Amino acid sequence: MSAIDGWTRKFPGHWGTKPLKAVASYMVSNVDKVPADNELPVRLCNYTDVYNNEFISTAMDLMRTTATATEIEKFRLLKNDVVITKDSESWDDIAIPSLIVDTADDLLCGYHLAILRPKPEEINGRFLFRCLQSKSIRLQLELSSTGVTRFGLPKGEIGKMLLPVTSLSAQQRIANYLDRETSQIDTLIKEKKRMLALLEEKRAVLISQATTRGLNPDASLKPSGYSWLGDIPAHWKVKRSKQVLKERDERSLTGDEELLTVSHITGVTKRSEKQVYMFEAETNEGYKRCSSGNLVINTLWAWMGAMGIAWEAGIVSPAYHVYELSSELLPGYVDALVRMPVFAKEVTRFSKGVWSSRLRLYPEGLYEVRLPVPPLEEQQQIIDAIASERQQTAEMETALNKSIGLLKERRSALITAAVTGQIEPEAMNP
Repeated sequence: MSAIDGWTRKFPGHWGTKPLKAVASYMVSNVDKVPADNELPVRLCNYTDVYNNEFISTAMDLMRTTATATEIEKFRLLKNDVVITKDSESWDDIAIPSLIVDTADDLLCGYHLAILRPKPEEINGRFLFRCLQSKSIRLQLELSSTGVTRFGLPKGEIGKMLLPVTSLSAQQRIANYLDRETSQIDTLIKEKKRMLALLEEKRAVLISQATTRGLNPDASLKPSGYSWLGDIPAHWKVKRSKQVLKERDERSLTGDEELLTVSHITGVTKRSEKQVYMFEAETNEGYKRCSSGNLVINTLWAWMGAMGIAWEAGIVSPAYHVYELSSELLPGYVDALVRMPVFAKEVTRFSKGVWSSRLRLYPEGLYEVRLPVPPLEEQQQIIDAIASERQQTAEMETALNKSIGLLKERRSALITAAVTGQIEPEAMNP
């Protein structure tokens, strides 16, 4: 079965197919981002602009650079052009389209992209855009991509891609219908994402208040003496990290232990549970050992909040730092505390480096940070309260994410059905 059999079998009798080269011109851009003194100023539509946006307009904050007069003449984007990504790290994530909704003399197509320019007597630009959004149709280009670790589309394969064709009036009707329907679905998705953000915000506020103010709203407060902490319960202590944390530097002799990694999003997790795109060492001998309950900090990314408690024994990169907690601190409390954004900002003050994105947090810097130390019983209550909040919101988040997934599936199926003639014209009326 060919890549087009799935959507051509259900064609209405008056529909057909044509190769893209019969209904549109196409070219691959080679305009780079590097400005030159002898070139003209332009705005560049780059790979990420196309990958992250369905529609490209001159109102967007596009990169400013320069190009030659020849490049401007050849690669200037026009209204109703469709731009697709030509390269990708994955074969099944290629030829992602964007529609150019307006134009300007200085708007150019950047590198790693291809311009598809519809012939107005053959195909509607908005219809062409929706065809490329259909996974079933785009599969032809995905299967035509070449590469091993990075995939690219040969220019000739773009022109060979078969597209559904019908009358221009029908194309216009389909494009209008999909604009309306996808807009409604997008509004629903946006609202559900807003609800997810509110749940996350609520959780973050609870964690911040619980870890720095405690759970008793009527507790007497005192100034902590440190701006990031503010006022804390009067019976809490404030201690230098050096008093309650101790660096641990024990190395693995075999490298066979569970490899752990640290990020600002997930804290400490198994490396095996993550998709890894970075270089991996041939051996993990000499990696640092950590135990359950140890604090692990990604030295290079501490400024982003890449730290947390290891909940199982394992090994971490020798570039990380591992700390044992004193008996005055419970791991769950420390995990909640150090993963707050405000804590990452505080440790940044004691990090070393010239560039803000290259700051490193070494033990001597961390030891200067002051930590709140509630009574152990209170720490456990805070841990339990945070766990209860997470459990309550988890079900709502799961339901919202499932709903978003179903809406996206519906959107995708609707586009394919419409551009392949599976929806009756009467059903497309406003």
